[in-house]
Amino acid sequence: MKIKGLIAGVVLAASFASSFAFADTLRVGCEPTFAPFEFKDSKTGEYKGFDMDLIREMARRAGHKVEIVSMGFDALIPALSSKSLDVVASGVTITEERAQKVDFTAPYYVAGQGLLVRKADKAKYVDLNSLKGKTIAVQIGTTGAEMAAKVPGARVKAFNATSEAFMELRLKGADAVLLDKPVIGYFMVVKPAAARGLSLQPAIFEAESFGFAVRKGERKLLSELDAALKAMRSDGTYGKIYRKWFAN
Repeated sequence: MKIKGLIAGVVLAASFASSFAFADTLRVGCEPTFAPFEFKDSKTGEYKGFDMDLIREMARRAGHKVEIVSMGFDALIPALSSKSLDVVASGVTITEERAQKVDFTAPYYVAGQGLLVRKADKAKYVDLNSLKGKTIAVQIGTTGAEMAAKVPGARVKAFNATSEAFMELRLKGADAVLLDKPVIGYFMVVKPAAARGLSLQPAIFEAESFGFAVRKGERKLLSELDAALKAMRSDGTYGKIYRKWFAN
């Protein structure tokens, strides 16, 4: 009986140790000022957003807990390299230059400029060529404003706030809004009444892919995160999280 009890205790301890090791904590860095990807809820203090939901679920499936660490964007990759962080989840564009310093997961989001039009014009304004000679609403100082200025014959109306550009479209003072696609998608989710009658076109201009970053050479963690992301796409979890933050 004593031997059996001792064996049982050893097995239980080993099981607990294994479980503890499996559920280690990943320090995930972000700059929480980029809604809807990552932001800090002013009421609860919780870190929320598309990136936050994705990385928490990916880590959970890989057997890890998550601790979110807030810091400036420029400090994220250096902190990863110095082992102060394990993952960076902050709307990081995958570039060749960054890929020399870190390893990226498979892309989880394709960003770029999006086109918002009235539903009645959905078949008419599908790309930049179809906006030649038309009126385009933009936000001052954005990539969308620069692109609109290059459309032949287009009249560009620039506004300080995105909400003003959206309103101009609804009031028929513009034929389209050219802006960061995730910004448009988030607007349509959180302001459904204001977005009524409007359509976000599927086209993406100047597309760029976002990825989660890990330290160079961390193949095991990278493989775990990629496998989790792939499974989430297959079982519909990714789509559910996507629709929570974006219109389409």
